[in-house]
Amino acid sequence: MVEANHGAAVVADGFGLKGPRGWAFRGIGFEAAPGSLVAIEGPSGSGRTCLLLALTGRMKTHEGHAEVAGLRLPRKMAAVRRISALGPVPGVSELDPAFTVAEHLRERALLQRRFDGSLKGLLRPPSERAAATRDRIDAALAAAGLDTASLPKAERTSVRDLERLEALRLSVALALIGRPRLLALDDADLKLSDADRAEAWELLRSVAAAGTTVLAVCSEAPEDALKVSTTSTPAPAPAARPAEPEPDPKPKPEPNPKPEPEPAEPAEADAENPAADTPTPTTTTEKNKGEADALA
Repeated sequence: MVEANHGAAVVADGFGLKGPRGWAFRGIGFEAAPGSLVAIEGPSGSGRTCLLLALTGRMKTHEGHAEVAGLRLPRKMAAVRRISALGPVPGVSELDPAFTVAEHLRERALLQRRFDGSLKGLLRPPSERAAATRDRIDAALAAAGLDTASLPKAERTSVRDLERLEALRLSVALALIGRPRLLALDDADLKLSDADRAEAWELLRSVAAAGTTVLAVCSEAPEDALKVSTTSTPAPAPAARPAEPEPDPKPKPEPNPKPEPEPAEPAEADAENPAADTPTPTTTTEKNKGEADALA
C-alpha cells in the first residue's frame, strides 16, 4: 500500500534549458502537490520532452530552478533520479520489441533489487527473494491495469505483438516496480483512439490517486489535469540574412560620357593644284645625292 504522502511535490520557477539551436523551453513556472496529475501540453518540437527529462533530473537546465520533493534542480539531479522513474520516452526508455513481457518484468525486478535492496534482503534465502520479487511485479501490474493472462501468449507475449495501450500499461508497470515518488512518461496520447486515450488517462489518474505524482507529455491535456504549456517558449532565432538593397524609386540619370575628340579635318587643298600646299617628303638617299653634287 502506498502512503498518501508518497508522491513528490514539484515546483518550477523561471525554469529554462538552452540547447545548441536556442532555448528548448524557457520561463516555465508551476506548483504541483504530491499525487498530482501534471500534463505537459504543447505541439511536437516545443520542448515538452526536454522539460520532462529536466524535471526528473536527466537534463541539466540553464535558467531558473525547480524542486522535486524539496530537492533543488539542477544541483540535486542525482537525488531526483533516485526517486523518479520513466515510463515510455522515445530514445531513452523504450521497450525492446524482441523481449517478452516476462523478460522485461524479470530484468527490471532484478535491477531494482540490485540497486535498492538492503543487505538484509540480499541475505534472505533465494525462495524468499523470488517470492518478494513476484509480489512486487504483481503489485505493479495491478496498478498499471495490465492483465497478462489476457495477452495472446500471456507473459510470453513479445512486445512487438502488444497493442499500443497494452505497451503503455507495461511501461508504466515497469516504472512502478521501483515504487517511485514521481512517474514521468512521454507521448501519453500518441496513436491512441478516443476510447484508448480515455483509458490511458484513467490509468494515470489511478496512479496519481494512489499517491505517485505523474508528469505526462501530451498533445491535448484532460480538463482535470494541472496543465503546463510549452507553447510560450521562444523559438530559436533564425540565422540573420544580409539585407537586400531596396530599389531606388527614382532612377538616377546615367552620367554623360565624355565626348571623344573628333578627328581633325585635313586642310582644304588648292582647287587648281591640290598638291601645291602638300610638301613632298625628302628621302635620305636623295639628300645624300644632293650633297655629293655640291662637292663636285
